[in-house]
Amino acid sequence: MDASTVGELLARSEEFFVDEAQLSVDFSGVTEGDSAGLALLIEWLRAARQRGRPIHFQNIPAQINALARISEVGDLLAKTEAEPAGTAAQ
Repeated sequence: MDASTVGELLARSEEFFVDEAQLSVDFSGVTEGDSAGLALLIEWLRAARQRGRPIHFQNIPAQINALARISEVGDLLAKTEAEPAGTAAQ
């Protein structure tokens, strides 16, 4: 999840915020991430909150977690990992 992939991921994810009551995103297949990936997660958090839908992230890449801590938004991501959700969106 980097600058070369997040634009497409954001466009493809729009449908999840329309149809799903609860979102769970598992990043176990993601091996790398950068600040663009972090920005995407924050955008997904914003979109979910705006629509009143819970969103949960699982297996966030270590690089994105590190950037989140440095950027002082680590608590935002940590809260999403607290409860697993039943619906998977990748």
